[in-house]
Amino acid sequence: MNRVKMTVGQAIVKFLNNQYIEFDGVENQFIDGIFTIFGHGMVAGLGQALEEDPGHLRVYQGRNEQGMAHAAMSYAKQNNRRRIIACTSSIGPGAANMVTAALTASINNIPLLLFPSDTFSTRQPDPVLQQIEQPYNLSITTNDCFKPVTRYWDRVARPEHLMTALINAMRVLTDVSNTGAVCIGIPQDVQGESFDFPEYFFKKRVHHIARRKADDREIENAVDLIMVSKKPLFIGGGGVRYSEAGETLQSFCEEFGIPYAETQAGKSSTKSSSPMNLGGVGITGTLAANTAAEMADLVVGVGTRFNDFVTGSKEIFRNPDVRFVTINTSEFHAEKMDAERVVGDAKLNLEIIVKELHSKKYKPAYKEDEIAKIQSVWEKERQSVCNVVYTGKDFVPCVPSWTPEIINDYIRDIGGTITESNGVGIVRDVIDDDAIVVAAAGSLPADLERLWTTDVKDSYNMEYGASCMGYEIAGALGSKLAEPDREVYALVGDGSFLMLNSEITTAVQENAKITIIVFDNAAFGCINNLQMGNGIGSMCTEFRYRNEKSGRTDGNYIYVDFAKVGEGYGLKGYVAKTPEELRAALEDSKKQTRSCIIDAKVLPKTMAEGYKSWWHIGVASVSKSEVTQASYKSRLERLKKARIY
Repeated sequence: MNRVKMTVGQAIVKFLNNQYIEFDGVENQFIDGIFTIFGHGMVAGLGQALEEDPGHLRVYQGRNEQGMAHAAMSYAKQNNRRRIIACTSSIGPGAANMVTAALTASINNIPLLLFPSDTFSTRQPDPVLQQIEQPYNLSITTNDCFKPVTRYWDRVARPEHLMTALINAMRVLTDVSNTGAVCIGIPQDVQGESFDFPEYFFKKRVHHIARRKADDREIENAVDLIMVSKKPLFIGGGGVRYSEAGETLQSFCEEFGIPYAETQAGKSSTKSSSPMNLGGVGITGTLAANTAAEMADLVVGVGTRFNDFVTGSKEIFRNPDVRFVTINTSEFHAEKMDAERVVGDAKLNLEIIVKELHSKKYKPAYKEDEIAKIQSVWEKERQSVCNVVYTGKDFVPCVPSWTPEIINDYIRDIGGTITESNGVGIVRDVIDDDAIVVAAAGSLPADLERLWTTDVKDSYNMEYGASCMGYEIAGALGSKLAEPDREVYALVGDGSFLMLNSEITTAVQENAKITIIVFDNAAFGCINNLQMGNGIGSMCTEFRYRNEKSGRTDGNYIYVDFAKVGEGYGLKGYVAKTPEELRAALEDSKKQTRSCIIDAKVLPKTMAEGYKSWWHIGVASVSKSEVTQASYKSRLERLKKARIY
């Protein structure tokens, strides 16, 4: 057995260079690069290896560890989990900064490989700079924080550990049913230690992504349930995207005349123009999808986790006899909603079910034009909401918790008159059909799931498993690195922009043009709606000056010039206060070769509101507020109708 002597850092780099993915006969390198912020505990170890011989790995300079890890996550998503960028950090704060990204990746089942540095394995220099000490357990380091938010966690305490750690990391990263964040802590002394590694450890490894067929009995049970259903509804989730099953699902539903809905992760897997596509379902869903959901006697979830936003907190499926079927690679997810499980690949098993339904001559009981009428009613509503414009004193927004003072104060202090839903409509109208939109948190995900339409595959990158503020700009960078020939837009609220915009500099450094559209409503808008809609006074959710008389932050709105912030980074900046200015800025930004930022001043309370849906949240059971009392009473009534498992 031949051996080669190298450091742990060098071995990591060499190993990563030899990992490949094979899916449907197509083979490609799995790990394309590595994000890093060189710091204490890593720059002289893994950093030395990357500088000396990175192989094909492209080394990217991050600015914030959370941001760079979000960019890596988005890169993996845009590549449908078949290409990734790893991340490495210093010990202590650098490592801890990636915990949020690890959580986000694991919730969304996106492969994210993290190499946070660690304290000394020998413990001899302890306590070193940035080291946390726990007197009750000296083995605890910052990296233990990753344990609850990763799918695989390890610490390489000796060079020999590296082999099993990396092989297990690849196992999890390529596991379609259980992928997510992988954390391998590497103590700073061990990174530089050498070992005679066997050469076979560095051989080319091809990780085959199999299309697993479900058990025959599972398929038979699912077919039996579909056969007796009169009004089935299919829901396509992220598993449809990653299985490349969008065309299969769409043709299946069109052929049998079965409507289907989308989750945030599944959107853009199929064409919005399909006569059977009812759009998003659930709390942020469309009127069409939620109308179909409330009368469905069978719901077939394809590649979805059935989270509360999809199920409308389990209250949206109102047919008392409704049953569920789940097609999912994960046994855990396939068991949800007390469903009849079909554990396996979405595309393959849909194809098998199609053949069975053909042979049994299945027909649903929808009337010939029933779905078309539902679609028509929703399309009129969608167009109406997309074209809501400010009309002056008689203007009434969609959101019940608005007051005239909110609108008037905003116009006085900020000067914008764009409505949020109209802003989304303008963006959809102006940007290229194949452009990629990235968003994550606030009220924009609701507007986008309801109002956004696209017929271009994988053009919608929404992080809504964790609804993580700060993903948007880094996510846009990741999508651009994955698809450099497509225009990429980050749609981000002012709150999320202020929380994390550091990776703008990396986008500039890499000549990766992204266009950032800041929807500035001077608030954490959706949370303000939730707050005020449940009878709570507006407190610390609007961006206002402290009022010394009242002691609250209820003074004038704070004006932030986001265009100038972007210009400071080197972006082309625009300020848009009217719909016409927003349209003009978008048109001009398309002509630019550098990254752009559009500061869109958007009226508060002008997002789209819910359609036949309810969100189960904790509400105070005792309050002086009549609105809060009514909200709690309504919650109890809704809970009586919600499904309980």
